[in-house]
Amino acid sequence: MDKLINDFSVGLFFWQSLLFIALILLLKKFAWGPILTAVEEREDGIKDALEAAEKAKAEMQALNADNERILAEARIERDVLLKEAREMKGKIVNEAKEQANTEADKILISAKEQINNEKMKAITELKNQVADMSIDIAEKVLKSELSDKNKQNELVAEALKLTK
Repeated sequence: MDKLINDFSVGLFFWQSLLFIALILLLKKFAWGPILTAVEEREDGIKDALEAAEKAKAEMQALNADNERILAEARIERDVLLKEAREMKGKIVNEAKEQANTEADKILISAKEQINNEKMKAITELKNQVADMSIDIAEKVLKSELSDKNKQNELVAEALKLTK
């Protein structure tokens, strides 16, 4: 019986090994090929996805670098515009000050001329009034002096003595 069990075990082992090899060959022909192809395709897809991700990462870095460059250029342009605006503001303020000073000088000169003209007018008017008053006083003095005949003769005689 041992021999039978032994023969049966060897036969069983033989047939199991044969079936296992046949199964491996069948699996290799029909299952392993498509499975390996699917695994390779999946592996290729993963590689492609990783490459695309790396490419996208590189593009994002390039975009970030471009954004930083554009921001730096915008900051520089903003600074230039602000500087120009400050210069323009200073120029406008200075021009306004100069114009105000010029206008103030013109007004001051005009006012001085007006004051001078009014002063001259007042002086002339005062001189005319003094002259009129002097003539009036001289006339009154002469009338009072010349009202008496003796005083007239004395005045004429005195005037003649002075001229000789």
